[in-house]
Amino acid sequence: QVLLVESGGGLVQAGGSLRLSCAASGRGFTRNVMGWFRQAPGKAREFVTAVNCANSTIFSADSVKGRFSISRDSMNTISLQMASLNFDDTAVYYCAARASDRVTVSTAPINYAHWGQGTQVTVSS
Repeated sequence: QVLLVESGGGLVQAGGSLRLSCAASGRGFTRNVMGWFRQAPGKAREFVTAVNCANSTIFSADSVKGRFSISRDSMNTISLQMASLNFDDTAVYYCAARASDRVTVSTAPINYAHWGQGTQVTVSS
């Protein structure tokens, strides 16, 4: 069973920065494609950014380009560095990983087999 654990969420003022981390473990985990999604109250889960760990290809949503960056910290850990945060970034942020036989980045939540429990990010005015 694959386990993803997020950390680093919290309360931050608008314009501030925050760093989220995701640690993966478990039998059968292969670090091919990992990414971040978020879900605000009353809204659908949306793609934020993802990385193909085999070739370092990164894809990000337009809403976060230039402000958020994804990185691979170690074999089984990725991070999301967020800057210039605004109120619209308030959401629960989820770490996700595609199944071991999937090697392309996808923006659709349904294409991710493993999910963390989520970490709350709240941006205050």
